[in-house]
Amino acid sequence: TYTGYPLVKEARQMVRAGKLGKIRKVFVEYPQGWLSTAAEKSGNAQASWRTDPKQSGMGGAIGDIGTHAANLAEYITGNKITEVCAMLNTVVKGRNLDDDSSMLLRFDNGASGILMATQVAAGEENNLNIRIYGEQGGLEWRQMEPNTLVVKWLNRPMEIIRAGQGYLTDHTKSFTRTPAGHPEGYLEAFANIYRAFSRAVRDFKPGKKVNYEKYDFPDVEDGVRGMNFVQTVVKSATSNKKWVPLKDI
Repeated sequence: TYTGYPLVKEARQMVRAGKLGKIRKVFVEYPQGWLSTAAEKSGNAQASWRTDPKQSGMGGAIGDIGTHAANLAEYITGNKITEVCAMLNTVVKGRNLDDDSSMLLRFDNGASGILMATQVAAGEENNLNIRIYGEQGGLEWRQMEPNTLVVKWLNRPMEIIRAGQGYLTDHTKSFTRTPAGHPEGYLEAFANIYRAFSRAVRDFKPGKKVNYEKYDFPDVEDGVRGMNFVQTVVKSATSNKKWVPLKDI
């Protein structure tokens, strides 16, 4: 979902254009607080299935929100996570799946990263945020303030980039739905993904391979990679060998 935001796409375009130089460090975190208590035991349907391994699988918070953080890091940087060194916690007593996680990451370009995903950070809402640093500068984006992208340069003043402005790339503009200053939010991000997918369906011709880069939407391989990420994190957290490779599909 979060790859549908216009300024996430602008961040990706900046990295791809080499404006930050080679990426060196990634910090991505997704803190929530809604599972700080045993909500699954008080009739909360959303909490019930998310904390039930029979319905949710082997990952709790790491499957529910950690996959979003990992996907966002790979999407913006264009680099794949190759190894993880993870710690999973179950903070709320009696819960059957993890509700808190922290991990170190290694990327295929040599960059390192830190990922945190927790649902027991009391007071937090959906505070997904990411910071990426390259040789020449860094950028910062927060899901709860999605119309703003902060870019920090090594040898010149910091820039504040805003959604809906004429200076954005043409690719970003094609995913922008509202005039500058109007909230460009969560539902619009969904709509951008749906529209990109529907365009690919309309353009499809038998025997012709779809160029996903042209349409820019998450495909089935991204989904499978997310499940592979969950499995790898759980393996790392439960084994003596902490660094576990995340194999590509």
